[in-house]
Amino acid sequence: MLFDNNVLTPLQTTELEMTLTGLKLVTAKKHLTASPIVHRRNKLIAKLHEQIELCEAQRNGQTYAPKRLKTYTNRQTGERMTVEAVKRVKEWFWISDNGKINLSVRYGAKTLPLNKKGANAIECTNGEELINTLKSLKLAVLDGELDDAITEVSSATRKAFGK
Repeated sequence: MLFDNNVLTPLQTTELEMTLTGLKLVTAKKHLTASPIVHRRNKLIAKLHEQIELCEAQRNGQTYAPKRLKTYTNRQTGERMTVEAVKRVKEWFWISDNGKINLSVRYGAKTLPLNKKGANAIECTNGEELINTLKSLKLAVLDGELDDAITEVSSATRKAFGK
């Protein structure tokens, strides 16, 4: 009923108005821009989500091929065209020499340091543990546990561009 394109009847409208009385209503202003830390977290969470989807697709024997819109200019006509293209997702994990799965967390083209000692990968025994590790990493990013590493890599990348 919520996503129907039908118009609400007066009875349904009354039901919606009655439910507002039990809610906490506040005056709020939406920020136009998120803080840089929140923006970086969201970026990393989106990439972690892609890795989770990639692992689950491989576990089920499928290929993960997310789509994205790509805009280009037709050279003959000069017209701008938008087409749907398959987005390439690189795996953050590989099988090491000892037969275990190693997972590195990447922010852009750089690998994030995971602790002060310089560890840059997480060792997993199987695919299930890899998926669970990616999900726990997603929660860790939401909690802000990797903020220092993200900021470090981001500032190093900015310095490389001379900004």
